Amino acid sequence: MNRNTFRTPAAVLLAAGAVALLTAPPAAATGGGSGAGGGEGKAAAVVLRAGLDVGLLNKAVHVPLKTTLNEVSAPATAEKTALAVAVDGAEGGKPVSVLRADVATSKATADKQRAVAEATLAHARVHVPGLPALSLIEVEKVTSKAVCEAGKKPQADANVLGAATVLGKKVTLTAGGPTKVEIPGVGLVDLELSAKETTSTTAAAAALRLKVSVNPLNLNVAQVDGEIVLAESRCESPAGPPPSAGPGTEPAADTGGRPDIKPQTGASGTGSSITADANLAETGAGSLTPYVAGGALALLGLGAVALVVTRRSRTR
Repeated sequence: MNRNTFRTPAAVLLAAGAVALLTAPPAAATGGGSGAGGGEGKAAAVVLRAGLDVGLLNKAVHVPLKTTLNEVSAPATAEKTALAVAVDGAEGGKPVSVLRADVATSKATADKQRAVAEATLAHARVHVPGLPALSLIEVEKVTSKAVCEAGKKPQADANVLGAATVLGKKVTLTAGGPTKVEIPGVGLVDLELSAKETTSTTAAAAALRLKVSVNPLNLNVAQVDGEIVLAESRCESPAGPPPSAGPGTEPAADTGGRPDIKPQTGASGTGSSITADANLAETGAGSLTPYVAGGALALLGLGAVALVVTRRSRTR
């Protein structure tokens, strides 16, 4: 067996290995899935909120009266229509009927898309200690609603429908500013109509806000000061979607160095280096380019080796 018959098969095997390298597809890297969505929004509603300071005659002390009716946070619904509170030392120790209504409902819902809060009060009568026979205010219907949706500007709305009576006096409410109602020998009430406030992520609305200062001098009550809010709703927008994956979190599809080529996405949503461009062979660029160039260089080297071996065998 001469040297030529050994070297020729070796050259053929090397050439075959280069061809296999040339035709083998590159290994593909897969990235992880996207992160979870944003957090849920927040919503809360209350039919009545009272924060009063009750001054007593015989003890010369002040007793706080802080209470709410149908206060809920999402997700919840409440429909109680009456609220009675006992104030120590006032009205003979009997419960004070702070609110009575035909309808008093509050509702709050929230998820990852939107948060909604709403409150409704109809045919309602509000009392304070020392004035059991005279309503602080009577209203036909008041409503409020706050809506916060992801990616949208929050909305707040409040309405007072029908007439209102304050300390026995029928009044006309305006949106231009507080309405003052003063009854000699009884007291003063400032009413703020349909207060609304919004920010980029929150909304709040109150149908009526009353600043109370009355001096009934009855049933051991000398003075009542404070604030009462009717039909209040608040919400906070859900957190937005998570930011898109940055560099290093998921491999980008190979575009062959050309900025005008955009990688395609398959059903799984991840980039594919093989399907980056259907015409990569025509442009001369793509993920196979390094392998084609390497294979060509290997073939040229093998051809040169084979030529040298052939010439030496012929000269011997």
